[in-house]
Amino acid sequence: MKNLLIVIAVVVVLALMGGCSYNGMVKSDENVKGKWGEVQTQYQRRSDLIPNLVSTVKGEANFEKGTLTEVTNARARATSIQVDPTKLTPEAIQQYQQAQGQLSTALGRLLVASENYPTLRANDAFRGLQVQLEGTENRISVARRDFNESVQAYNSKIRTFPANITAKLFGFSEKGYFQSESGSDKAPKVQF
Repeated sequence: MKNLLIVIAVVVVLALMGGCSYNGMVKSDENVKGKWGEVQTQYQRRSDLIPNLVSTVKGEANFEKGTLTEVTNARARATSIQVDPTKLTPEAIQQYQQAQGQLSTALGRLLVASENYPTLRANDAFRGLQVQLEGTENRISVARRDFNESVQAYNSKIRTFPANITAKLFGFSEKGYFQSESGSDKAPKVQF
């Protein structure tokens, strides 16, 4: 009888520990999903600014059409990739990040090319859009950092003992991180 009570007590304690672990994992998973939503919101904000920027730049008669086409196509590719918040795998994050990186590169080329057009740089609408894009890029950076921090907390939670047992039982798996862009470890060369 005494052994049966000990076994029952151990089972009850393990069940309570597993339940607490499960609830914590669910909260952590929801936090990651919320942070991912903020990342998508900020990228969407940037994407929404691009048509206005392209329209403003089109007003400059001699502006390079290829640059505008590249920005428009990169925006279309970036907005076509959607990542399900329940499937934030490293591969899905990398694919999303790659498309957004292509858009960033195209926008960078557009802004560099605009330096050759003094009337465009003097345009109030263009300057305002540049400021909004700069602010949005800062918001994207903060959202990505917050997302990575929530992923780190979640991944740590599901990998530590005894929560890892509960995680495996209920199918909680690791989430992917945003990584730095390739080549970002080298400072750009500035030549005059």
